[in-house]
Amino acid sequence: MPVTIQDLRGFKARGERFAMLTAYDFPTAQVLDEAGIPVLLVGDSLAQVVLGYDSTIPVTVDEMLHHTRAVARGTRNALIVGDMPFMSYQVSVEEGLRNAGRFLKEGGAHSVKIEGPQIELAAAMSERGIPVMGHLGLTPQSVHLFGGYKVQGRSEEQADRIRYWAKELEEAGAFALVLECVPAALAAQITRSLSIPTIGIGAGPDCDAQVLVINDLLGLTDGQPPKFVKRYADVRTLIGDAAKRYASEVAAGEYPGPEHSYS
Repeated sequence: MPVTIQDLRGFKARGERFAMLTAYDFPTAQVLDEAGIPVLLVGDSLAQVVLGYDSTIPVTVDEMLHHTRAVARGTRNALIVGDMPFMSYQVSVEEGLRNAGRFLKEGGAHSVKIEGPQIELAAAMSERGIPVMGHLGLTPQSVHLFGGYKVQGRSEEQADRIRYWAKELEEAGAFALVLECVPAALAAQITRSLSIPTIGIGAGPDCDAQVLVINDLLGLTDGQPPKFVKRYADVRTLIGDAAKRYASEVAAGEYPGPEHSYS
Protein backbone atom coordinates (compact mmCIF):
# COMPACT_ATOMS: atom_id res chain seq x y z
CA MET A 1 0.00 0.00 0.00
CA PRO A 2 1.30 3.49 -0.80
CA VAL A 3 2.66 5.36 2.22
CA THR A 4 0.86 8.61 3.02
CA ILE A 5 1.51 11.62 5.19
CA GLN A 6 -1.15 10.30 7.57
CA ASP A 7 0.87 7.09 7.90
CA LEU A 8 3.87 9.14 9.05
CA ARG A 9 1.71 10.88 11.63
CA GLY A 10 0.54 7.44 12.75
CA PHE A 11 4.13 6.25 13.12
CA LYS A 12 4.83 9.23 15.37
CA ALA A 13 1.68 8.73 17.43
CA ARG A 14 2.50 5.03 18.00
CA GLY A 15 6.18 5.65 18.68
CA GLU A 16 7.24 3.65 15.60
CA ARG A 17 10.53 4.93 14.21
CA PHE A 18 10.97 4.90 10.44
CA ALA A 19 13.67 5.40 7.82
CA MET A 20 14.05 7.85 4.97
CA LEU A 21 16.75 7.48 2.31
CA THR A 22 17.75 9.54 -0.68
CA ALA A 23 17.23 8.15 -4.17
CA TYR A 24 18.22 9.73 -7.47
CA ASP A 25 17.45 7.15 -10.16
CA PHE A 26 15.04 4.43 -11.30
CA PRO A 27 16.90 1.25 -10.20
CA THR A 28 17.82 2.60 -6.77
CA ALA A 29 14.24 3.71 -6.20
CA GLN A 30 13.02 0.23 -7.17
CA VAL A 31 15.40 -1.49 -4.76
CA LEU A 32 14.63 0.84 -1.85
CA ASP A 33 10.89 0.67 -2.49
CA GLU A 34 11.01 -3.14 -2.58
CA ALA A 35 13.04 -3.07 0.66
CA GLY A 36 10.15 -1.27 2.34
CA ILE A 37 11.75 2.14 2.89
CA PRO A 38 8.65 4.30 3.49
CA VAL A 39 10.02 7.70 2.43
CA LEU A 40 12.37 8.47 -0.46
CA LEU A 41 13.95 11.92 -0.67
CA VAL A 42 15.17 13.08 -4.07
CA GLY A 43 17.71 15.23 -2.30
CA ASP A 44 19.57 18.19 -3.70
CA SER A 45 22.58 16.24 -2.43
CA LEU A 46 22.50 14.76 -5.95
CA ALA A 47 24.42 17.92 -6.88
CA GLN A 48 27.48 16.46 -5.15
CA VAL A 49 27.04 12.68 -5.15
CA VAL A 50 25.61 12.31 -8.67
CA LEU A 51 26.46 15.42 -10.70
CA GLY A 52 29.88 16.18 -9.21
CA TYR A 53 29.29 19.76 -8.04
CA ASP A 54 31.19 20.93 -4.96
CA SER A 55 28.02 21.90 -3.07
CA THR A 56 24.24 21.71 -3.41
CA ILE A 57 24.00 25.30 -4.59
CA PRO A 58 24.51 24.88 -8.39
CA VAL A 59 21.80 22.24 -8.97
CA THR A 60 18.76 23.51 -10.88
CA VAL A 61 15.04 22.82 -10.74
CA ASP A 62 15.20 21.09 -14.14
CA GLU A 63 18.00 18.81 -12.97
CA MET A 64 16.05 17.98 -9.81
CA LEU A 65 12.91 17.26 -11.82
CA HIS A 66 14.83 14.96 -14.18
CA HIS A 67 15.87 12.77 -11.25
CA THR A 68 12.54 13.05 -9.45
CA ARG A 69 10.77 11.65 -12.49
CA ALA A 70 13.18 8.70 -12.58
CA VAL A 71 12.56 7.95 -8.90
CA ALA A 72 8.80 8.25 -9.37
CA ARG A 73 8.92 5.69 -12.19
CA GLY A 74 10.69 3.23 -9.90
CA THR A 75 8.44 3.66 -6.88
CA ARG A 76 5.13 2.00 -6.04
CA ASN A 77 4.70 2.46 -2.31
CA ALA A 78 7.16 4.96 -0.85
CA LEU A 79 6.25 8.59 -0.24
CA ILE A 80 8.44 10.69 -2.57
CA VAL A 81 9.79 14.02 -1.33
CA GLY A 82 11.27 16.41 -3.89
CA ASP A 83 14.02 18.64 -2.51
CA MET A 84 13.61 22.20 -3.76
CA PRO A 85 17.01 23.58 -4.81
CA PHE A 86 18.69 26.85 -3.91
CA MET A 87 16.84 29.98 -5.07
CA SER A 88 13.83 28.03 -6.33
CA TYR A 89 11.72 29.29 -3.42
CA GLN A 90 13.65 32.03 -1.59
CA VAL A 91 12.87 34.90 -3.98
CA SER A 92 9.12 35.02 -3.41
CA VAL A 93 6.23 32.93 -2.16
CA GLU A 94 4.73 32.99 -5.66
CA GLU A 95 7.84 31.58 -7.29
CA GLY A 96 8.15 28.99 -4.53
CA LEU A 97 4.59 27.85 -5.14
CA ARG A 98 5.15 27.62 -8.89
CA ASN A 99 8.27 25.52 -8.51
CA ALA A 100 6.72 23.33 -5.83
CA GLY A 101 3.82 22.69 -8.17
CA ARG A 102 6.27 21.52 -10.84
CA PHE A 103 7.65 18.86 -8.48
CA LEU A 104 4.14 17.43 -8.05
CA LYS A 105 2.82 17.94 -11.60
CA GLU A 106 5.95 17.26 -13.66
CA GLY A 107 8.16 15.33 -11.28
CA GLY A 108 5.68 12.90 -9.78
CA ALA A 109 6.66 13.78 -6.20
CA HIS A 110 4.08 13.58 -3.45
CA SER A 111 5.58 16.45 -1.44
CA VAL A 112 8.48 18.91 -1.33
CA LYS A 113 11.16 19.88 1.16
CA ILE A 114 12.40 23.41 1.86
CA GLU A 115 15.26 24.60 4.04
CA GLY A 116 15.22 27.20 6.78
CA PRO A 117 12.47 29.19 8.50
CA GLN A 118 10.29 29.64 5.42
CA ILE A 119 7.16 30.00 7.53
CA GLU A 120 5.06 32.07 5.12
CA LEU A 121 5.89 29.79 2.21
CA ALA A 122 5.13 26.64 4.21
CA ALA A 123 1.73 28.06 5.13
CA ALA A 124 1.00 29.05 1.52
CA MET A 125 1.92 25.58 0.29
CA SER A 126 -0.21 23.88 2.91
CA GLU A 127 -3.18 26.09 2.10
CA ARG A 128 -2.89 25.07 -1.56
CA GLY A 129 -2.61 21.36 -0.92
CA ILE A 130 1.16 21.05 -1.43
CA PRO A 131 2.57 18.85 1.36
CA VAL A 132 5.77 20.42 2.70
CA MET A 133 8.60 19.05 4.81
CA GLY A 134 10.73 21.53 6.76
CA HIS A 135 14.49 21.40 7.35
CA LEU A 136 16.32 23.14 10.21
CA GLY A 137 19.76 23.06 11.81
CA LEU A 138 22.55 22.73 9.29
CA THR A 139 20.84 23.69 6.03
CA PRO A 140 23.38 22.97 3.26
CA GLN A 141 22.04 25.67 0.94
CA SER A 142 23.22 28.18 3.56
CA VAL A 143 26.70 26.68 3.90
CA HIS A 144 28.44 29.94 2.97
CA LEU A 145 26.44 31.84 5.58
CA PHE A 146 27.39 29.28 8.24
CA GLY A 147 31.05 29.34 7.21
CA GLY A 148 31.11 25.63 6.45
CA TYR A 149 29.34 22.43 7.43
CA LYS A 150 29.12 23.04 11.18
CA VAL A 151 26.86 21.77 13.95
CA GLN A 152 24.06 24.26 14.64
CA GLY A 153 22.25 24.94 17.91
CA ARG A 154 25.11 24.58 20.36
CA SER A 155 24.64 28.09 21.74
CA GLU A 156 21.46 28.84 23.66
CA GLU A 157 20.62 31.61 21.19
CA GLN A 158 20.86 29.25 18.22
CA ALA A 159 18.94 26.53 20.07
CA ASP A 160 16.13 28.95 20.94
CA ARG A 161 15.83 30.00 17.29
CA ILE A 162 15.67 26.40 16.06
CA ARG A 163 13.06 25.48 18.69
CA TYR A 164 10.97 28.53 17.75
CA TRP A 165 11.21 27.90 14.01
CA ALA A 166 10.32 24.24 14.46
CA LYS A 167 7.08 25.16 16.22
CA GLU A 168 6.31 27.83 13.62
CA LEU A 169 6.80 25.38 10.75
CA GLU A 170 4.51 22.88 12.44
CA GLU A 171 1.83 25.52 12.91
CA ALA A 172 2.27 26.60 9.27
CA GLY A 173 1.32 23.09 8.17
CA ALA A 174 4.61 21.26 7.61
CA PHE A 175 3.99 17.50 7.84
CA ALA A 176 7.52 16.61 9.01
CA LEU A 177 10.79 18.29 9.95
CA VAL A 178 14.37 17.32 9.12
CA LEU A 179 16.85 18.22 11.87
CA GLU A 180 20.41 18.17 10.55
CA CYS A 181 23.59 18.36 12.61
CA VAL A 182 22.14 19.64 15.87
CA PRO A 183 23.00 18.45 19.38
CA ALA A 184 21.15 15.27 20.32
CA ALA A 185 19.59 16.85 23.41
CA LEU A 186 18.14 19.72 21.37
CA ALA A 187 16.72 17.32 18.76
CA ALA A 188 15.13 15.29 21.55
CA GLN A 189 13.51 18.43 23.02
CA ILE A 190 12.11 19.46 19.65
CA THR A 191 10.87 15.94 18.91
CA ARG A 192 8.94 15.86 22.20
CA SER A 193 7.47 19.31 21.59
CA LEU A 194 6.04 18.60 18.11
CA SER A 195 3.11 16.52 16.93
CA ILE A 196 4.73 16.07 13.50
CA PRO A 197 7.60 13.60 12.94
CA THR A 198 11.20 14.77 13.20
CA ILE A 199 13.73 13.18 10.85
CA GLY A 200 17.28 13.28 12.09
CA ILE A 201 20.59 13.32 10.28
CA GLY A 202 23.41 13.91 12.71
CA ALA A 203 20.78 14.77 15.34
CA GLY A 204 21.05 11.84 17.72
CA PRO A 205 18.84 8.80 18.38
CA ASP A 206 15.67 10.45 19.71
CA CYS A 207 14.16 11.77 16.47
CA ASP A 208 11.11 9.97 15.14
CA ALA A 209 12.97 8.93 11.98
CA GLN A 210 16.44 8.96 10.45
CA VAL A 211 17.68 9.86 6.97
CA LEU A 212 20.95 9.14 5.18
CA VAL A 213 22.29 9.83 1.71
CA ILE A 214 22.14 6.45 -0.05
CA ASN A 215 25.66 6.90 -1.49
CA ASP A 216 27.02 7.34 2.05
CA LEU A 217 25.11 4.32 3.36
CA LEU A 218 26.45 2.15 0.53
CA GLY A 219 30.04 3.37 0.79
CA LEU A 220 29.98 4.87 -2.70
CA THR A 221 31.30 8.27 -1.68
CA ASP A 222 35.04 8.86 -1.60
CA GLY A 223 36.94 9.97 1.48
CA GLN A 224 36.04 10.16 5.14
CA PRO A 225 32.28 10.45 5.71
CA PRO A 226 30.72 12.80 8.28
CA LYS A 227 30.59 11.57 11.89
CA PHE A 228 26.89 10.72 11.68
CA VAL A 229 27.27 8.37 8.69
CA LYS A 230 27.29 4.60 9.19
CA ARG A 231 28.41 2.70 6.11
CA TYR A 232 26.32 -0.43 5.74
CA ALA A 233 28.17 -1.69 2.65
CA ASP A 234 31.33 -1.04 0.60
CA VAL A 235 29.82 -0.89 -2.86
CA ARG A 236 32.62 1.36 -4.16
CA THR A 237 35.12 -1.47 -3.67
CA LEU A 238 32.71 -4.06 -5.11
CA ILE A 239 32.23 -2.02 -8.28
CA GLY A 240 35.96 -1.40 -8.65
CA ASP A 241 36.80 -5.07 -8.17
CA ALA A 242 34.13 -6.15 -10.68
CA ALA A 243 35.40 -3.66 -13.26
CA LYS A 244 38.99 -4.89 -12.80
CA ARG A 245 37.96 -8.55 -13.20
CA TYR A 246 35.99 -7.68 -16.34
CA ALA A 247 38.92 -5.76 -17.86
CA SER A 248 41.31 -8.59 -16.98
CA GLU A 249 39.10 -11.25 -18.61
CA VAL A 250 38.67 -9.15 -21.74
CA ALA A 251 42.44 -8.63 -22.00
CA ALA A 252 43.03 -12.39 -21.53
CA GLY A 253 40.40 -13.36 -24.10
CA GLU A 254 38.35 -15.16 -21.41
CA TYR A 255 35.27 -12.98 -21.90
CA PRO A 256 33.04 -13.42 -23.76
CA GLY A 257 33.10 -17.22 -23.55
CA PRO A 258 30.97 -19.69 -25.52
CA GLU A 259 28.14 -19.31 -23.01
CA HIS A 260 27.98 -15.58 -23.75
CA SER A 261 28.08 -15.96 -27.55
CA TYR A 262 25.38 -16.66 -30.17
CA SER A 263 25.64 -19.41 -32.77
